Amino acid sequence: MSLYAAFAGNLDARLMSRRAPHSPLRGTGWLNGWRLTFGGEQMGWEGALATIVEAPGSQVFVALYDIAPMDEDSMDRWEGVGLGIYRRMRVRVHTLDGDEPAWVYVLNAYEGGLPSARYLGEVADAAESAGAPHDYVMELRKRPC
Repeated sequence: MSLYAAFAGNLDARLMSRRAPHSPLRGTGWLNGWRLTFGGEQMGWEGALATIVEAPGSQVFVALYDIAPMDEDSMDRWEGVGLGIYRRMRVRVHTLDGDEPAWVYVLNAYEGGLPSARYLGEVADAAESAGAPHDYVMELRKRPC
């Protein structure tokens, strides 16, 4: 099994149970030195897509999943790795038990553009249901869309 750090919409445990049914939630943590942003608006979806970029002093709330080998291909297909939409990247996640290596999906597009109100609402709802701190969720809800 490998450790996956889910952010944005993938924080929703119900969604992840459909995308990776053999992969249990391990816990939550923070990507220190990263920030949540949006990009890829030109890709034809309803607004820009969530991604992360390095940003000293920032943090992104994540849910950690033990991804079973049988779910890795499914996750890659869902995130459009084969189409060049997202790529996998290794990061270090800060947890109560210390730092752990994990992988994330990072958008292969320039930062910029606004998410749709619906998508941003789903991202904030997913963060709230995953146990993100109230101030983190409120900052998500106040973002422009």
